[in-house]
Amino acid sequence: MRRAAAAATARTRIGMAAEEVRQASAAATAAEAASASVPAPAGSRWARVWPSALRWIPTSTERIIAAEKRLLSILKTGYVQEQVNIGSAPPGSKVKWFRSSSDEPRFINTVTFDSKENAPTLVMVHGYGASQGFFFRNFDALASRFRVIAIDQLGWGGSSRPDFDCRSTEETEAWFIDSFEEWRKAKNLSNFILLGHSFGGYVAAKYALQHPEHVQHLILVGSAGFSSETDHSSEWLTKFRATWKGMLVNHLWESNFTPQRIVRGLGPWGPDLVRRYTTARFGSHSTGELLTENESSLLTDYIYHTLAAKASGELCLKHIFSLGAFARKPLLHSASDWKVPTTFIYGHDDWMNYQGAQQARKDMKVPCEIIRVPQGGHFVFIDNPAGFHSAIFYACRKFLSGDAGEGLSLPDGLISA
Repeated sequence: MRRAAAAATARTRIGMAAEEVRQASAAATAAEAASASVPAPAGSRWARVWPSALRWIPTSTERIIAAEKRLLSILKTGYVQEQVNIGSAPPGSKVKWFRSSSDEPRFINTVTFDSKENAPTLVMVHGYGASQGFFFRNFDALASRFRVIAIDQLGWGGSSRPDFDCRSTEETEAWFIDSFEEWRKAKNLSNFILLGHSFGGYVAAKYALQHPEHVQHLILVGSAGFSSETDHSSEWLTKFRATWKGMLVNHLWESNFTPQRIVRGLGPWGPDLVRRYTTARFGSHSTGELLTENESSLLTDYIYHTLAAKASGELCLKHIFSLGAFARKPLLHSASDWKVPTTFIYGHDDWMNYQGAQQARKDMKVPCEIIRVPQGGHFVFIDNPAGFHSAIFYACRKFLSGDAGEGLSLPDGLISA
């Protein structure tokens, strides 16, 4: 049964990838270089002649931060945005996490929300292809109980985007883990609750394995990276790889062809592609609370600028996962080394398989809970924010003043797995 579920998940993942490749890969590859060019000034003769609908849409760190501010302007809670300097490399490192000959300092884009005195600290880490602004529906509610700090991982969002030249899974993991640790030092943080979504869950878990002394509790939301292809052998996947479509998709995967390249390659049509995705995923195909028109517009603008910017952290994909999003160094194999109490949270309709967490729990020697939230998919915190917040408050009940701690029962609607 578990293998059947894994095969179905793999078919979904690869089917989506194949469709993306079929529709857009040729155009994206041919046009991507042009998307990085700087458009002519608005007042130039070229700008007057060239139709506005065909002009490349520029982006930059400044535009990402501006889009972030517009998105977060709908919040009621005050916050401080800062670029935290993490230096040019981890002290004493022989291989810089970005393999750069430059000593230029790097920065992690960080937002810290106003909170009550002595509130526990909650650090939030986004997933692949996302940025901290994806949690925009959660900041107000979470800031009422926590000191919330959200970051853009190195190479994503409004953070620095160094050239990505990692050559192995180990170097790629170090890129994210070491840069996060330098950020933690710069912020002088310790004893915090660490939350990671999807690929951010993978990074958060790997960080907690290396630096358990700093993490009070680990919350993994729809976490990627628990199982490998060998753990869930799929006859269908093997057959698919033998087809011409499978060989093409696998070649593009191993060549680090990312979804972001499609957005860049489409140039002036990139924003419309993102709008269609946002409207479909958080609208017609949503399993929960739909975005308002204003939320959808602001989120679309934000997503476009974060995806169209220089390729950097996104290029981790082939080093961390094989085709089908199976981890090359799965967390399941490290479950017995877990030192931090952990709560797994999954949307009821999440395409990430919660059975991987159940399998890991069998080998863990620390407290572990698995919670499923109804009316939510992989982006459960957007689909069902109220249910998600309820799960977070329950997971952190022992850290929140005024709660009865372990005596609390699971809130209505949530499912223990």
